[in-house]
Amino acid sequence: MKVPLLPDHIWIVVRGIVKLSCLNEQGDDVLLAIAGPNEPFGEPLTHLDLFEATTLDHCDLLGLSIQDVNTTPHLSNNLMKAMMHRTRQSEALIALLGLRGVENRVKSFLELMAEDYGQPCDQGLKLNLRLTHQEIASAVSTTRVTITKVLGQLKESGWLQYDSKQKIIVSHLPSRNTIENKKILA
Repeated sequence: MKVPLLPDHIWIVVRGIVKLSCLNEQGDDVLLAIAGPNEPFGEPLTHLDLFEATTLDHCDLLGLSIQDVNTTPHLSNNLMKAMMHRTRQSEALIALLGLRGVENRVKSFLELMAEDYGQPCDQGLKLNLRLTHQEIASAVSTTRVTITKVLGQLKESGWLQYDSKQKIIVSHLPSRNTIENKKILA
């Protein structure tokens, strides 16, 4: 479901996941970010004209006016922390586009999503968000057909699995040092 974007309001995700995207010159949907619990999004936080927010599952959202944010120090402080996380995520998404090979970009993207939104399970970290092959392709700058092929190869190699509801489980996670280095670099 599309979330209405208002010029003087910010949304905070209370529960659920929201896909933040825009349309490129060809009219294709380009994944910019994912907003999860306690993360903000909204028109005041972007300069993109064709910016869209779409819920990926059942969501509870809290709408705040810019005036409320500006006059409430606690709210401003929490928003600043959340924006720091969004900036790191955006930088990580940009950085993965520089990786050679689609498989490396897909792995890095899924690791990023697992680190930010994954739920621990016996097999690894389960992504409790449904991303289509087209959305993953958009995030890593390739085609849907290529993503389908790469995900099949990663499943065959045991790098990822699917649960009974077809949610991705990242089975092979980078070492804690690699995750920490990514966070420092991001």
